[in-house]
Amino acid sequence: MKHRGQSESLFPSTTTANGKGIERMAREARSVVEKQTAEYLQIEVKTILNKCTSPRVPFTWTINPYRGCEFGCRYCYARYTHEFMGMPRWEDFEERIFVKRDAPRLLAHELDPAKLSGQHIALGTATDPYQPAERRFKVTRSILEVLALATDLRLSITTKSDLITRDLDVLIRIAARSALSVSLTITTLDRRLARMLEFRAPTPDLRLEAVHALCSAGIRAGVNIAPILPDITDSRGNLEAIVAAAKRHGAVHVWGNPLFLKPCAQQAFFPFLERHFPDLKARYAARFARSAFLNGAYRKQILGLLADLKTKHGFGDDPDLDPPAALHAFEPKAAQLPLL
Repeated sequence: MKHRGQSESLFPSTTTANGKGIERMAREARSVVEKQTAEYLQIEVKTILNKCTSPRVPFTWTINPYRGCEFGCRYCYARYTHEFMGMPRWEDFEERIFVKRDAPRLLAHELDPAKLSGQHIALGTATDPYQPAERRFKVTRSILEVLALATDLRLSITTKSDLITRDLDVLIRIAARSALSVSLTITTLDRRLARMLEFRAPTPDLRLEAVHALCSAGIRAGVNIAPILPDITDSRGNLEAIVAAAKRHGAVHVWGNPLFLKPCAQQAFFPFLERHFPDLKARYAARFARSAFLNGAYRKQILGLLADLKTKHGFGDDPDLDPPAALHAFEPKAAQLPLL
């Protein structure tokens, strides 16, 4: 990894020193920790509770404690968010993590129970709230402490990390006063494949144990199988293994959706295919040549298979449960999610 002061600048020369908005904020961010795999920078933001105006998503508000994500999932759709900050390299998303340390104070100021009552707030729409930075900075926990003071909220959390169990005490307090649902994302139970796909994320068995711990504590938790990758994780055997494991671990819901691959994500994903699945690269290039979405017959087939597996293993569709935010970032014609 190249850090500032080496041959590659944090910001490419194509951006100007007079960048506006989030790019200017990124330029003014102060480096607080630099380690082998990533640099953490403290960024000052004006708001942490972000309004979603698109009718295509089921949530009204989003909260992202960080910008960027160190997990390094090769298929991650959110890599485009660093482009707004003048950082077009796909590696920047997992190497330059911006920490919103002022988030709890901002949220305490913005959290108006009268205005937010009954409205869906999604935590972690474009970054994992329990990525490695959370162990050090605890921004997510501080945000949850503020949310625990409110009543009648609808909150959903999506993560790949068992670190969420650290905050069981706060989550229990939130669930006692508001509607809370948690989704652990699991794309495969194959540890070797998971390590290739989700470079630094906790292993699938740890995520399943987290589901069990959350459900045992009375939290409505389940599994999000997204993205489902054609010819890699979309077999009946792989999907049924996840659904069955989710049931064994007490999950109350299972969601899933096919791969969504924006051009910025392709920059990371296609080299991954070249290295690990070279026979699939041409097929993927053809699939995503005109659109980032897998629509039509394939989508219908996969969602139908998942619905059958859910029925087989006793999962129903609970209308009171809020789907994970990340699921709806993959919906066709979905609007880009506002971050700031």
